[in-house]
Amino acid sequence: MGIIGWIILGLLAGMAAKILLPGRDPGGFIGTTLIGIAGAFLGGWISAKWLDHPINKSFFDGPTWIAAIGGSLVLLIAYRLIFGNSRDRR
Repeated sequence: MGIIGWIILGLLAGMAAKILLPGRDPGGFIGTTLIGIAGAFLGGWISAKWLDHPINKSFFDGPTWIAAIGGSLVLLIAYRLIFGNSRDRR
C-alpha cells in the first residue's frame, strides 16, 4: 500500500476514532483528520515493529485497519490530554 493509501486509511481511521470518542476537539475537523493520518502511520509502524504483523499490501487487511484506528485513538486521547478543550477557554 502506497502513501496515498495510508493517507486515505488515516482519514477513515480518524473518522472512526472520532465516532468512537465523540466530543469537541481543540483542532476541529482538520486537526482530527491530521491526527487520524498520523495515527494510521503510528499504528501501522507499531504493528509491524512490535506485534509481528508486517504491513500488508492490501488496503482491506483487517489487522491493519485495527492498528490504524487504535493509533488514531491513542493520538486523539493524547491530543485532548495535552491541549484540552480550547473552545471553552476565553
